[in-house]
Amino acid sequence: MATDIELTILMPCLNEAETLAACIGKASAFLARTGIAGEILIADNGSADGSQALAEKAGARVIAVPERGYGAALGAGIQAARGRYVIMGDADDSYDFSALDAYVQALRDGADLVMGNRFAGGIAQGAMPWHHRYIGNPVLSAVGRLFFRSAIGDFHCGLRGFSRVAILSLNLRTSGMEFASEMVVKATLAQLDIREVPTTLAKDGRSRPPHLRSFRDGWRHLRFLLLFSPRWLFLYPGIALLLLGLVVGAVLLPGPLRLGGVTFDIHTFLVAALCIIVGLQSVAFAVIGRRFASRYGFIPRSGSYDRLLEALTLERVLLGAVLLMLLGAGALLWGVGEWAVRDFGPLNPSSTMRPVILALTALVSGFQLMMSGFMSSMIDIPIHERRLADPASADPTQTGA
Repeated sequence: MATDIELTILMPCLNEAETLAACIGKASAFLARTGIAGEILIADNGSADGSQALAEKAGARVIAVPERGYGAALGAGIQAARGRYVIMGDADDSYDFSALDAYVQALRDGADLVMGNRFAGGIAQGAMPWHHRYIGNPVLSAVGRLFFRSAIGDFHCGLRGFSRVAILSLNLRTSGMEFASEMVVKATLAQLDIREVPTTLAKDGRSRPPHLRSFRDGWRHLRFLLLFSPRWLFLYPGIALLLLGLVVGAVLLPGPLRLGGVTFDIHTFLVAALCIIVGLQSVAFAVIGRRFASRYGFIPRSGSYDRLLEALTLERVLLGAVLLMLLGAGALLWGVGEWAVRDFGPLNPSSTMRPVILALTALVSGFQLMMSGFMSSMIDIPIHERRLADPASADPTQTGA
C-alpha cells in the first residue's frame, strides 16, 4: 500500500544508462540495511539509451515525464511519489545513495526540508569545476542568503530530502535547473523547518559531458533569485536613485555648486532629474511586482506589506500624481516668467534651464505615478469565471417550468 511507504528515493533521468544501475543499487542497499519501507522512483525525461529498461530491471519504478527539464522531471516525480518523505538526487553516481541516514533522521525529527552541503561534507578532486566551486555556487548561495535571509550554505546541492506534503504545498512551478533555487527560496519564505547536513560529492561516472551548462544555468538561477525578490531588484536600487536625485537636485536648484576645482551645474542637475524619474519608476515596479507575486502565489503574503498596499489606494496615488503635475506646471510657469523678465530675449541656460528641468521632471514623474497606480490596481480586480447564461439553462425547452 502507498500509505505504508515511508521514503521515496527519487532520481531524475535523461540518458543515464552508464550510472543509473549503480545509483539504484546503492539506494536499494540503503533501504535493505535500514529496513525502511521505501521505493526507488525514476522520473525519466525522454531517455533514448535504454535507461528505462535498466531501471526497471534494477527494481525501480519508472514514470515518463514528457515535459523536458530538470524541474519538470522532479516536479512530476514528487507528484508520483508514494512515500511520506522524498530524497532526491542526480543519477550520475556523484551522490552516495547508500548513506542517507542523516537525511532520514532529520526528516523523522520534524524537518520539512533537509539540504546537503557539499562544501561541509567534502568535494572529491575533479567532482566540481573550479568556477562552480569557487565562483558560481558560493556567489549564488551568498545572493540567496542575502535576499531571502536563508541560512543555507549550499543552495544548489542536488541531494536533498523533504516532506512530500510540505513541498507540494509550495506550488513549485519552474521546469529548468532553477527548480533547485525555487525550492529553497519558497521553503524559506514559507518558514518551513530547513536543516542542512554534510554531503560528499564524487566525480560523476559518466563519459559524456553533464547536462548542466555553467553560464546559461547560472544565469537562470540568478534571474530567478532577482525576480523573486522585488526589493533587491527594484525597491532598494530605486530608493537609492530617488534619494540621490532629490538630494543633488535640492542642492543645485538655487544655482551652481563649486567644490574645490570642480563646478557642478546644470548638467549635474539634469542627471539628478533622471535619477529621480528612474528611481520613482523602479520603486513603482517593486510595488507592482510584489503585489502581483503575492496575489498569484509566487511569494507568500506579508501582513506589513499588505497594510502598506491598503494605504496606497488608487485615489491616494492619483492625488500624489496630480500634485506632482501641478508642481510641474507651476515650475513651467516660473520658467516662462524668467523668460518674460528678459523680454523674451536670449536666455542663460544655467539659470533658465533649472525651472524647465524641474517642471519636466515633476510632470513625467506624476504621469508615471498615475499609470503605475492604475496598473497596480488592475492586479487587485477580482477574477471570477462566471457564465452569464449557460447554454443548457438558456434553452427554454430544457427548463422544468
